[in-house]
Formats: sequence, structure tokens, C-alpha cells
Amino acid sequence: MQEVVLCAAAPQTPGSGSGAIVLHDVQTGTSLASFKQSNSGPHCISFVETRDGQGGFILAAQQEKSVLNVYNFQKDQLAFKIILPEKPSCLAVDTSGTFCAGGTSQGRIYLWEVASGILYNSWDAHYRRINVLKFTHDGAALISGSEDAAVSIWSVARLVDDDTQNELPTPYCTLSDHTLPVKDIVCGLGAFPTCRVLTASLDHTVKLWDLSSQSLLTTFHFPKPISSTVWDITERLFFAASLDGSIYQVNLFRQRTEKHAGQTIEAVGGAGVSDLIRVADEDSNSRKCLITVGQPITVLTISLTSSLLLVGTSTGLIHIYDIASHQLLRTISTYKGMSISHLATMLKPPDLVGHISLSLGLGSSADAKDIIPMRPVVPFHRIKDSKLRDAHEVTMMLPVQDETPGGIPSAYDYPEADFQRDYAFFVQPNAMSTSEASSARVASLEAEVENLREQLWKAKGINDVMWETAVRKVMTQEKREAVVED
Repeated sequence: MQEVVLCAAAPQTPGSGSGAIVLHDVQTGTSLASFKQSNSGPHCISFVETRDGQGGFILAAQQEKSVLNVYNFQKDQLAFKIILPEKPSCLAVDTSGTFCAGGTSQGRIYLWEVASGILYNSWDAHYRRINVLKFTHDGAALISGSEDAAVSIWSVARLVDDDTQNELPTPYCTLSDHTLPVKDIVCGLGAFPTCRVLTASLDHTVKLWDLSSQSLLTTFHFPKPISSTVWDITERLFFAASLDGSIYQVNLFRQRTEKHAGQTIEAVGGAGVSDLIRVADEDSNSRKCLITVGQPITVLTISLTSSLLLVGTSTGLIHIYDIASHQLLRTISTYKGMSISHLATMLKPPDLVGHISLSLGLGSSADAKDIIPMRPVVPFHRIKDSKLRDAHEVTMMLPVQDETPGGIPSAYDYPEADFQRDYAFFVQPNAMSTSEASSARVASLEAEVENLREQLWKAKGINDVMWETAVRKVMTQEKREAVVED
């Protein structure tokens, strides 16, 4: 498995040139594939990985246009364009690729089903421009952050409910503790609403929220306005970046030494609205957690191994830092003069154009679509249509159960012989095979039964002797007593 970084570069001035979406090897920085004709701003690109026997896709909303570009990993060309009802300001697709949400500068949100193009809902969610949209990891909720400083949580089940289509959607909850525009949102792991959420704002704060209680856990205050943030997958720490090139590392756990218990690890914050943690430049401990890039930062992401921090800048550079030491390992400088608008890490798609996996057994890249068919993406509807919604059908690919010639073996296909061999290997490492192990076990049990049978006969003989002795003793005693009485 090879980890790659998906990055998007756009002209610093909209309309002054053409950008691109490129996949790089995260270890070497080598370009693996490039998708042209894309100019996307921050939070305007979303993708679904290739998995479950279906090819992934990339959706890229174009700057200053009501156009959505669709790409797939099997071709380096634009698949097709989708005309949207309005110019999008941000975009999000859930991890399963079922729903796509788009926000606008007027504060409106659109929700489509990807496989059918049905517009399930559109509503005025905020008073001002929507800067960022994020789905929770289970796709059950949509989170929106706006220029009006509010963060709203929307239940997807309620948004697609037929019975509420004529009603204005109401949020599951609204997080309204920020005082300036919200610029970034990161959702932690876990099913909605048990997950936690980080929100970054220009009011110099990053706030940690608990969705199950709809409450604020902790506020982290920084010296500079925060424009982007990224959270370690284990939720041990997060990074917050400002436009002046400063990156702050905030550890969510700390070590404490107690007199009797010794050193213990405790969580940072969690006291609620009144809990304010200040992160200062002049603090010696803070300097250890500060990375100075020296260029305006546009986007952050962390590698899948949680060992590398990737930083995109407005000058077109991608810096890769070691998280443990904050050492700059390498810089990808392919996009000088442009702005990095998107960064994300993923495993290299097995059907990636020019890098088709040998395990698929394909003669050429043109055969990839026959083995890994594309996940269905159709043009999105621009208006709500109840008749189409009632009559629409969505194609679905069931998981492959058996290996077919030239096909992909199912992840659940585990032959009986292989299972028995692996079981014997772990349970009885010294056994040569399952049959030999069974034979040895049977022989051992038969020997044990024979031994028990012998012990039983010995015990029975002893019991008989004891019984005869006792009977004789009693009869002799009774005869003596009878003679005495006579």
C-alpha cells in the first residue's frame, strides 16, 4: 500500500490561468497523476476513494462559476461538467459517496444524491456566506460554518425525509460561541452524535465541542486569527494555522507528576464555556509547539500514519514536516506562482491511471473500467421535483462473493482449507497439518480413556474387598453376641 497526497492548485487571482488536481507520492513528492482544467478554491474539492469494487471520483467546484467538474481515477481527463443552481462557495461529499452538499455565498445549502442527481433539499441555512461544509464520518450529519460566525449541525435523515419536504429544515443544534467568521471545521471519529468537533475562527480561537450534549468543552485562544486546522486521527493533538505563516501545535493530553501516584496522563480542558486555554508566542513551552513557515498558509493535513504534517501555502509550495521533531523534510515546489487550495492524504487507488495495480490482472488501463466499474455519478438536478424523487431508481453494486476469472476476490472469501490451516498454525504451531493434529489428539484421548478404565477396575476391586471384609466382620460380631445371650 502506498500513501499519496491529493492536492489542488489554483491561480492566485481567479480567472488568470488554469489550475490542476494532482496526486503525489507523500514520501518522495513524485507526481503520479494529474487532472487538468480545474480552478477550485478552499473547501471546494471532495473525493471518494476506490473501494468495495467500485472506482472513486473527484468533485471540484470551480471558482466564480456555477460549474462542478467530475473526475475519476481511471482517466486523467475531465469526465463531465455539472451545471449548478448557484455559484458554490464550498462543497462536501460523505465518505460513502451517497450525498453531496454545496454551500453558497448567500448562505444557502443544497443536498443532492450522487447516484441519481436528485435534489433532496435546498434551504437558507445561514445569513451570510458559507465557508465550509463537513459530513460526520458516518454520514449521519452535515456541519456548516459561515461568515455569520455560527456553526450549524444538520441531521441528514431529516433533510431527506419525505414528510418534511415542505417544511424549513431546522438544525439539530447551533454552535454560536464564535464572534467572527468560521473558517474551518474538523469532525472527530465516532458515530453522530457521539463525536466531537473542532471549529476555527478569525476571532483567534479554536473551540472543541461535544455534539451529544451540544456543549462547548474548551476554547483555545491564539495570538493570531486562525484560518485552518487539522486534527490527529487519535485526537491527541491538533494544529492551527494563521495566514501569517504560524502553525501552533496543541496537545490535548499532558503529563502530570503527583506525590503519591507518580506521573499520570490527563486530558487538557473540558471544563466548559469558562475553560479558556491561551496559546502564546512568548511562552517557552509554546515555542516548542510552534512552526514558522514564513508564507501565508491556506490548508493543513496529516498523513495516514500521523507522522507527517503537510502544509499548503498561497505561494504554491507544499511543505512536509515531521510531527515529532517539527523538522522540514521536503518541499514540493511544482506550483510556484499558484495557491494550494486543497490537501488530503489517501491510499493510492488501485485503478489510478498510469499506475494500475498488477493484482488486478489487467492487460491495459483501458480494461480497468471492466474490472472496477465507476461509482455512479450523474448530473445534479437544479430544482426539487417530487415526481422524479418518487420514481427515481439508484443502481447499487453488491459485494463480490466469489472469485471469478479476471475478477476481484471478495474480502469475505475464506476457503475452508485455508481457514483450517491458519487455525492449526495459531492454535497448535508444532502441528504439521490439521489431519495430523486431529489424529494425534484422538490417540491421546484413547490412551487417556484406557488409563481411566484401568483405574476404574482397580477401584472396583478395592471396593469389593472392603465390602466383603465389612460384611464378614459384622456377621462374626453378631454370632458372638448370639452365643453370649444363650
